[in-house]
Amino acid sequence: MTDTSIPAAPKGATGILVLADGTIVWGRGFGATGSAVGEVCFNTAMTGYQEVMTDPSYAGQIVTFTFPHIGNVGTNDEDVEADSPHALGCIVREDVTEPSSFRNNKPFDQWMADNGRIGLAGVDTRALTRRIREAGAPNAVIAHDPDGRFDIDDLLAKARDWAGLEGMDLAIEVTGHQTKIWDSGIWRLGHGYAPVEDMETRPHVVAIDYGAKRNIFRNLVKAGAKVTVVSAQTSFDDIMALEPAGVFLSNGPGDPAATGEYAVPVIKKLLGKNVPIFGICLGHQMLALAAGAKTTKMFQGHRGANHPVQRHENGTVEITSMNHGFAVDSATLPDAVEETHTSLFDGSNCGISFKDKRAFGVQYHPEASPGPQDSFYLFQKFVGML
Repeated sequence: MTDTSIPAAPKGATGILVLADGTIVWGRGFGATGSAVGEVCFNTAMTGYQEVMTDPSYAGQIVTFTFPHIGNVGTNDEDVEADSPHALGCIVREDVTEPSSFRNNKPFDQWMADNGRIGLAGVDTRALTRRIREAGAPNAVIAHDPDGRFDIDDLLAKARDWAGLEGMDLAIEVTGHQTKIWDSGIWRLGHGYAPVEDMETRPHVVAIDYGAKRNIFRNLVKAGAKVTVVSAQTSFDDIMALEPAGVFLSNGPGDPAATGEYAVPVIKKLLGKNVPIFGICLGHQMLALAAGAKTTKMFQGHRGANHPVQRHENGTVEITSMNHGFAVDSATLPDAVEETHTSLFDGSNCGISFKDKRAFGVQYHPEASPGPQDSFYLFQKFVGML
């Protein structure tokens, strides 16, 4: 998969991935037609493709699924993490088959088309994943044309001209832009997301939405909180006017340093008031920035549902869900902040806690969706602080 020359399109090819280094990957397009430019990443989860595609943290990214059978249980209106997909497209090994789940409402390829997202099937996804692991996450264009006609020079130019995720504030594009009361818990078969009756007696959490997954709010409700969601640029005064018992900082896409331009000053003021704070993923990174630490762009990122993380306090290993391309530089953490969790894959920071304040964060996703639920205790810890 190197770029010595532009290969001729193989027979039946209706989709293409053009990397910024000139590498061409042919396949069979599905979903929407057209093209999209972004960063190519890979996700190792065996389940939850619909949750992955709708996770706002994937804004600006094209997801390569390493599990070969994607789309086999179709789609439904419950297994989504946002109103619409945020990943630009996906790359899969096998063609999308007819749905085989009683919960299916729409085949995956039709769902992709209806939501304007491009798919590419018939790709050696393991080879592409190895390429990303060895050379880093590339900028690329994914395109689909039923007639197999592509202007490769134009697609290559778009891939090379795209600025990339570093320095990009995407949270402002995916935040909800409105205040919302969240009143439902986690999903149960036959019940769906049933509303909770005792909201007014619960401690009030204001959740800042930088691109949040819905199941984070549901897990906060499950842990015993009342949740009000506010948009990413909500001011300190407007947050405090809601009289929060605690503030939650959500996950989200893009460069934390860019989002931090407006988010970090608010977080610093919240820390100054010693308001209990819990951050996940991007929220964790911005909590670290507010403490004076730095973040860095990762070579390939962490995306999957089987990432081992060690909890420092007792050595417990949690199997976690992750989705991030930036990380907190643990060497820059100030003395007032301790590292609480570490990735056993590469030693990167996965958790922090303030020594003199009621604030902590984790890099991974304790709500899973998809993935293991080893880390639900973090929601209980946060609500227990309120």
